[in-house]
Amino acid sequence: MRIVSLIASSTEIVSALGFRADLVGRSHECDFPEGVRALPVCTEPKFNVEGTSYEIDERVKAILQEGLSVYRVHADVLDALAPDVIITQAQCEVCAVSLSDVEEAVKKLVSSKPEVVALEPNALADVWDDIRRVARALGAPERGEALVASLQRRVDAIAERARDLPRRRVACIEWIDPLMAAGNWMPELVERAGGDNLFGAAGRHSPFLDWGDVVAADPEVVVVTPCGFDIPRTRVEVPTLAARSGWKRLAARTALADGNAFMNRPGPRLVESLEILAEIIHPEAFDFGHRGRGWEKL
Repeated sequence: MRIVSLIASSTEIVSALGFRADLVGRSHECDFPEGVRALPVCTEPKFNVEGTSYEIDERVKAILQEGLSVYRVHADVLDALAPDVIITQAQCEVCAVSLSDVEEAVKKLVSSKPEVVALEPNALADVWDDIRRVARALGAPERGEALVASLQRRVDAIAERARDLPRRRVACIEWIDPLMAAGNWMPELVERAGGDNLFGAAGRHSPFLDWGDVVAADPEVVVVTPCGFDIPRTRVEVPTLAARSGWKRLAARTALADGNAFMNRPGPRLVESLEILAEIIHPEAFDFGHRGRGWEKL
């Protein structure tokens, strides 16, 4: 089996299923588990990924307004790798290479005619289904069921511990400029961690957010976790957020979380994301050892 993973989350899924040695290619964003960076890179962004959240947003919008794809697929690399299976996604054209781009490359240029598996994780249940889908494509459905069962047990254990704790109002910020709340699976994780999610709906894309609504909601906890940003990069963006009117009046405890490695990566490490949220929302009850690595207090 020769596997190419074109999204970071599916690289983690493939590895967690026990097929790490069968990976022969990756996306430009795949960086976990250890060693995958050595694999050939099969995609690249068409825009400069450095700069502020505002600058990145403007670059992406400019590309999309011209009806172009945000990422480039290296079909020549894919052809040379001769994969049996390519795993991509159909959830967000801004976050990773699109399904249509992959299908076009495979149809025209990849002679091995691989099976293309497209993941679409909008809610937590979709992530479990995607793990099963990958396992079936790799001929090991039993591994998928076992992995999902293991992850669900860990999620349920945290939710059970949080059930009797005081509910805390939580605002999760997934992009700083323009301001966006966290959607998709994040509202579900917040609820399981013992919080009442204030913005964003489970199973729906992350919505734009009015700062006045944040101030009016008076959250007890604010989690800043921009998509694709690690903690040091997020910390650089904090002054933009703190400069907003009413920021100093908020009584909320604010934490910076690693959105790139955890919150915005719909794979096995969403359970670690739940652990991080539990530590942030209820530090008196949870300590999984993520502070200083997966999140920091602002």
